[in-house]
Amino acid sequence: MRIVIPDDYQNAVRSLDCFHKLAGHDVTIYDDSIREPELLAQRFQDAEALVLIRERTAITEPLLARLPRLKLISQTGKGIAHIDLAACTRHGIAVAAGGGSSHSTAELTWGLVLAAMRHIPQEVAALKAGRWQSTIGLGLHGRTLGIFGYGQIGRIVAGYGRAFGMNVLVWGRESSLARARTDGFATAASQRALFEQSDVLSLHIRLTQETRGLVTASDLAAMKPSALLVNSSRAPLIEPGALEQALRAGRPGFAAVDVYEQEPVKDHPLLHLDNVVCTPHLGYVEKDSYELYFSIAFDQLLAFASGKPINILNPQVLH
Repeated sequence: MRIVIPDDYQNAVRSLDCFHKLAGHDVTIYDDSIREPELLAQRFQDAEALVLIRERTAITEPLLARLPRLKLISQTGKGIAHIDLAACTRHGIAVAAGGGSSHSTAELTWGLVLAAMRHIPQEVAALKAGRWQSTIGLGLHGRTLGIFGYGQIGRIVAGYGRAFGMNVLVWGRESSLARARTDGFATAASQRALFEQSDVLSLHIRLTQETRGLVTASDLAAMKPSALLVNSSRAPLIEPGALEQALRAGRPGFAAVDVYEQEPVKDHPLLHLDNVVCTPHLGYVEKDSYELYFSIAFDQLLAFASGKPINILNPQVLH
């Protein structure tokens, strides 16, 4: 099959152990980021299959209309918010979505917590500039860790908080609250209570139309001036512009973010704030995680090519 893999920012795919699975296929990989539909259509025009790296590449109706040879989109991970599934079905294009590990994002989240609470990036920069001990950070033991969304990642992060001696407080859907209680964690009385009581508050919510803008300016204003908000989930969970305004107002006092409204980011208001630690969506960008994501995506492609498709989200196109 003629396969195209776009948005391989780190030139990582060919170096993966699982890449050998595509031996014998015609594979083209792009390491830049192109968003213009005209250019994407040119790049994808001969593709029979696309392997997408998470949500980096938007697949829209106008784009699909110009790709008559395309038969399959094999998605790394479960998320398909960037794919117009109905349009794919209309064009007879199968979409297969895989899975992955939650640990890489959970670990990055905890790295952000430690970095922000102890001002590690600022202290590293100060030391390189010849300054010694320029800030005073805050410890985690005995403080309250708020977990908004108790899915797989939220559950792991809650466990990290427990290991660090934090008081863990959970809020989310009723099913999430029930799981948290079963695991021995306290649950907040309300969303507002979670924001008011947390010293560190970490978001772990799947982005849907219902959760877009779920975190409001009012929620952020209810946080403590010493509190830290961590977002390694999705930027649109927060009301547009609300986090920057809240940080400038001092509630919360700090933030650590790994996700942005439009990626990749060349400039962003949060990058210019001293009370924010920013990373370039590194949550899933880790060797073991990549091996798992791409191995599943390549297996989906090979199964499709052999006439035995797996993990197809729109099976009606197969008939």
